[in-house]
Amino acid sequence: MASSQVSKTILSNLAEQKSSGLSSLDFATSQKAHQKVKLFTQTPDIVCFSHLRWNFVYQRPQHILSRCIQERRVFFIEEPVFSQEPLGRLDIKQDDNGVMVVVPHLPLGLSEEGLNADLRLLLDGLFAEYNISNYICWYYTPMAIAFTNHLQPQAIVYDCMDELSAFKGASPKLKDYEAELFRRADLVFTGGQSLYESKVNQHPNVYAFPSSVDVAHFAQARSIAEPADQANIPHPRLGFFGVIDERMDIELLRGVAEARPDWHLVIIGPVVKIDPAILPQSENIHYLGSKNYKELPAYLAGWDLAMLPFARNEATRFISPTKTPEYLAAAKPVVSTSIRDVVRPYGESKLVRIADTVDEFVVAAEQAMQEDNSATGWLSRVDAFLEKISWDRTLASMMKLIDSAIASGTALRTNATHSKEDKMSSNGAVAGKQAPNIITRDFVFDYLIVGAGFSGSVIAERLASQSGKKVLVVDKRNHIGGNAYDHYNEDGILIHKYGPHIFHTNSREVFEYLSRFTQWRAYEHRVLASVEGQLVPIPINLDTINKLYGMNLNSFEAEEFFKSLAEPKEYIHTSEDVVVSKVGRVLYEKFFRGYTKKQWGLDPSELDKSVIARIPTRTNRDDRYFTDTYQAMPLHGFTRMFENMLNHPNIKVMLNTDYREIEKAIPCREMVYTGPVDEFFDYRYGKLPYRSLDFKHETHNIPLFQPAPVINYPNEHLYTRVTEFKYLTGQEHSKTSVVYEFPKAEGDPYYPVPRPENQEVYKQYKALVDETPGIYFVGRLATYKYYNMDQCVAQALSVYKQIVVRV
Repeated sequence: MASSQVSKTILSNLAEQKSSGLSSLDFATSQKAHQKVKLFTQTPDIVCFSHLRWNFVYQRPQHILSRCIQERRVFFIEEPVFSQEPLGRLDIKQDDNGVMVVVPHLPLGLSEEGLNADLRLLLDGLFAEYNISNYICWYYTPMAIAFTNHLQPQAIVYDCMDELSAFKGASPKLKDYEAELFRRADLVFTGGQSLYESKVNQHPNVYAFPSSVDVAHFAQARSIAEPADQANIPHPRLGFFGVIDERMDIELLRGVAEARPDWHLVIIGPVVKIDPAILPQSENIHYLGSKNYKELPAYLAGWDLAMLPFARNEATRFISPTKTPEYLAAAKPVVSTSIRDVVRPYGESKLVRIADTVDEFVVAAEQAMQEDNSATGWLSRVDAFLEKISWDRTLASMMKLIDSAIASGTALRTNATHSKEDKMSSNGAVAGKQAPNIITRDFVFDYLIVGAGFSGSVIAERLASQSGKKVLVVDKRNHIGGNAYDHYNEDGILIHKYGPHIFHTNSREVFEYLSRFTQWRAYEHRVLASVEGQLVPIPINLDTINKLYGMNLNSFEAEEFFKSLAEPKEYIHTSEDVVVSKVGRVLYEKFFRGYTKKQWGLDPSELDKSVIARIPTRTNRDDRYFTDTYQAMPLHGFTRMFENMLNHPNIKVMLNTDYREIEKAIPCREMVYTGPVDEFFDYRYGKLPYRSLDFKHETHNIPLFQPAPVINYPNEHLYTRVTEFKYLTGQEHSKTSVVYEFPKAEGDPYYPVPRPENQEVYKQYKALVDETPGIYFVGRLATYKYYNMDQCVAQALSVYKQIVVRV
């Protein structure tokens, strides 16, 4: 049952307030603190419900909410404190930043129902006393839903910084309350990428905001003196600050201390939820107790290495330690156990070393103390990474999301009758949810995208329309669309400047995505091959064999015919092996060897098997070149589709521009690079080989030039194929245009040459890519891999999702 004293007192006070306009609730706060509270009549207050104490450890809530105080009032409501006092009350104090810290005090012995009833009444009194009517509810603990489901905020934010249900002593009802909070929330933020991946399918508007850092604060450690209680501890020192609880790998600490008695472990922070007696005790382990946030840089200043010795258990599965970037800002080498949100991105970017066993940890620490410094370039990479993850930027992005939700009407006014059905339409889609419009202002543009082909344009469109980012797209060429660019020639015929581009895919996601920017013309591609004076279907089918050999085989006989020609091989290494093992040497010589040799400048016996990974042979009369589920051409051409894709107020396009000409003049936060990877790194390991093409376009004063869209020439002709565009576009015209393709070694890079030695060179460039923060390498040139158009789109959509998680 509820405490009768608190219930009667508050109900009485609320009744008095209605008649007098004043409240006489028992708020324990000074008059001075009350007067200092700022009033923002237009900007919603933030009412935060947290499982953490404001003055316990300075972490994510303190970083975010103390920055909010410049524009709005912030009320930070902690979990209740229980005592023998018979009367429930609120203790309200204003911290140095201006945040109103609210601590409920309740009598011991209340039932869960009574506790929540009393908290609701105290909360109503707080709202009345401080005239809180225009506000945002900001939850760190789902447990608070039990006493706040009657509130009517402008928006509900769930800032999920940990998987609280996995923590020691968590309430068995926490997951149920979290499910309720998901149903009510307008936005869900997560404290890390792993937590995002865990929650992303539980709510339509989940955004990852991993741990950020106040660089200036922790960078003080690079130049200030250390405090007295640490000064006499011998070096080398390996330090840790944070909460010491069930997440700490105690045996790892003990093992490192025993393995290296000459090393001294400095441990700073409160011990909670575990018995201090289980902590390892040794002459080289120093427990200095809790320190406040302002003191931490001074302690860091005296360390030789910073540790993240977390156990790998359910409590640490989704953590994103705030201390990781804080250690790095202090310019300290860091060794961590394999916590997922440390491995990604810090470990993968080689900013933090990862080790789990005692032996591994000792080796990693030795290497880090020797190698992770300014002389090796490590510190410059650290600083470049930290530039992108400030708390100011994180808060700005959060508030843009919230403001956008409120302004667009997507924030639901929560009341006690809200249910999941209120937010869901009949087909399960969330009603009224729209992409937020986030515009960061630290840079002229958020993203510089190099290349206006499929990879660059898709990511530009997603960043602009779905994440509200300001995007600058630059391209060396005088047009958008990359190699898929099409235009009307001087005779008014729509042609593909860089050879035929035929769209086909099995990906519904890719097809539906592009369908936002174009209508389609159904088109199934067909190709003939010129072999021994005849034009026969390719891929090889029943008609190909019958026409070429003057036979009249049926499907069963054709299957036996192919088997009779095939020369099975135990090991498939080259492109020649692929073809000969499937259709034999005779058909290999007629259809494949000459064409491949012209295309690649190498005999198929010198090419990797991936070039001709799968040779389709058909025993029926299916003469379609592709068998994909979706086969179509943009109704008005590829260029029109790209124009629609890039037609967004957040996207600017610069043509005839090398990105290096404007990179410094027009600052951008991050880059998406789709050009040649070897060129980006100034050919440090030499040029990667590509095959190029010359295109010879011709217009003929006849309606039709050839009997198929494309004819392949796997013979002595210098060109490989001839394409007639009117088949592809469906255009009606009295004239027709064709293009001849002449492969060559030099020129615009089109096809990466798949040879083992080339892959070895690319691996060296890939290592540079992995060490280059803030730049995403996307597309066939940047990843030295041939992609079809649909594969470029799929990769770009995937990279966009990765970017969203990291932002």
